[in-house]
Amino acid sequence: MVVGNRDHQWFHYRSSFYITRFFEECELDYVHDGTSRVPWTEGVLAELLNDPQPGTNQLPERFARVLRTLMDKREAEDGDNDRSQALAALNVPLMREGFEGYYGEDGIFYVRHIETRTVSTQVNLYRPLTPAELEKRELLVAYLDMCSEDELIEEVLLPMFRHLGYQRITSVGHKDKALEYGKDVWMRYKLPTEHVIYFGIQAKKGKLDSAGSSKGTNANMAEIYQQVLMMLGHEVFDSDTNKKALVDHAFIVAGGEITKAARNWLGGVLNTSQRSQIMFMDREHILNLYTGHRLELPRAALPAAADPWALDDDVPF
Repeated sequence: MVVGNRDHQWFHYRSSFYITRFFEECELDYVHDGTSRVPWTEGVLAELLNDPQPGTNQLPERFARVLRTLMDKREAEDGDNDRSQALAALNVPLMREGFEGYYGEDGIFYVRHIETRTVSTQVNLYRPLTPAELEKRELLVAYLDMCSEDELIEEVLLPMFRHLGYQRITSVGHKDKALEYGKDVWMRYKLPTEHVIYFGIQAKKGKLDSAGSSKGTNANMAEIYQQVLMMLGHEVFDSDTNKKALVDHAFIVAGGEITKAARNWLGGVLNTSQRSQIMFMDREHILNLYTGHRLELPRAALPAAADPWALDDDVPF
């Protein structure tokens, strides 16, 4: 179906050049070597199927991405405008393996496990990275090393949380500490049940540890203890609902590492209910989220003389 042989009339015929182009659209670095199209493509798909599964009863993320690209409704052939014929053909081999493909209400193709109804995830934070993704990851690492705390918040965290579906993201900033109340950012997240949860973010540029005092760019966990208490104890005003609400959960975000000793120290001084409200996010987690969701790098993270489109943006970060 990927190469479009004669017995698969509902799929585009792809020559060597267009097979390579197809995998580029899948954000994969496979280039057809000019050999027989079917065996070569079978080998690529077999390799993708050997990737780690993101979860039980889920297809490997890169393989699922190939299926989503293959079944894009914009690729419809004459006589199959809604792609129902192509879907029926693809579901024959998928169902033999216990899966089925379908189009969601958003018109996007999904694959689910028939027995458990588990949908194969579209994001795997721990999948193998392409060379282009590794390059962009290194650029983001360099940016996190040199950016200020405000830049970490404005250029990295806010775009990331917006992409992840958080709403009403409000950055307090550092210009007026009297208004901060221990929160650098507050935001809300709407559950499928229409309930709303409020989050606060306390962000630090460097490493968080449990040393006696802050040193250089390293911040001491004891120094943000009071900020966390203020975060959980103060209300935020949501102008959309015209109501005040307490922060339900707090993110402690570091542009560097959050040491195990720092996590344990904070867990020891907070009571049980407060500990359940705290979540940590360090540099590695930020990098994984940016890579897994293919977010764009901050403009300042790009090489000084580089065109923003020059870093192989066929693979958006």
